[in-house]
Amino acid sequence: MARDILDYLAATREAGGSDLHLAANAPPAARIDGRLTPLEDVDLDGKRVRELIMAVLTDAQRAKLEKDWELDFALAVENVGRFRGNAHFARTHVEAAFRYIPDTPPELDELGHSPTVADFCTASQGLVLVTGMTGSGKTTTLAAMTRRILETRSAMIITVEDPIEYTFEHQFGLIKQRQIGSDTHSFPAALRAALRQDVDVLVVSEMRDQDSVAAALTAAETGHLVISTLHTRSATGALDRIVDIFPAQQQPQIITQLAGALLGIISQRLLPRADAPGRVMATEVLTVNPGVQSAIRDHRFEQVFSLMQVGKSSGMHTLDDSLFHLATSGYLSMENALQNARHPDTLHEQLKDWHREQARLQR
Repeated sequence: MARDILDYLAATREAGGSDLHLAANAPPAARIDGRLTPLEDVDLDGKRVRELIMAVLTDAQRAKLEKDWELDFALAVENVGRFRGNAHFARTHVEAAFRYIPDTPPELDELGHSPTVADFCTASQGLVLVTGMTGSGKTTTLAAMTRRILETRSAMIITVEDPIEYTFEHQFGLIKQRQIGSDTHSFPAALRAALRQDVDVLVVSEMRDQDSVAAALTAAETGHLVISTLHTRSATGALDRIVDIFPAQQQPQIITQLAGALLGIISQRLLPRADAPGRVMATEVLTVNPGVQSAIRDHRFEQVFSLMQVGKSSGMHTLDDSLFHLATSGYLSMENALQNARHPDTLHEQLKDWHREQARLQR
């Protein structure tokens, strides 16, 4: 009997996978601990893949996919869970990727975040960015921060998502979740409207363009806490990314706004664990103290990393600090730590010194 897409999604979860990929002329594959693993030996042809994907879309979603050639959507499967789907065309074939979304987001400390990230959740206004490449867990961190705020603050939270992934119930705070395409037309429109909805906290799944970045900065400047994500590899890279979105004549104004509104940046990546199956999160955290604020205002972004290195008292740490901690705690292999380090030679010396000290203490 032919398997349907619900069977493949269930098999992905049973195998501990995070994603299901359906591509023409290839077997269905699950991403397990960061690696793609075929779920069966049989290739699916383009017609079969299209049938599988179209079977879970509404008529409106099918029409949008045919019109735009790509579609973001959410899918709930009974007794399996929720998934974020992206359907798209590749060499004229319809293909798709599905990301599993747990029912409840984890706590911040379960993810491995420092207390500084929890402190960001207590702020009354300003901009907090969660950065990283695709698959680095940004959405999960965003959801964990939303959970923390809901559980601890009497706040009105509005999320703007494309699509809605984690779903929340009202708790100590109230929450309204708005989805692009069904609840609002665009990120900028939703952000502007939120300022007239007595919002305390705005959670924006992604800042994609000039309009959404400008609207988020304005909201952060006018007495709201704004938390969003950005695709960059480092905390300092996020500063360049935001400014470079805008034309040269607008950049001085954006830099001034950024210096005044930014509270902090969390950059993260997921790496293979050394102590158990799965992955562990390495992070970099920038907090905006007076020195960082001055460097941003004067467009001296190249100095920000040095300020992070000496900013531990302000709750900052670099990626290499995180890699050192993970490696010396046994969560990450030395090889993976060095492969991901910003300054591998320096980290290598630090790790060698640590191992020598451990050997001395054991004598």
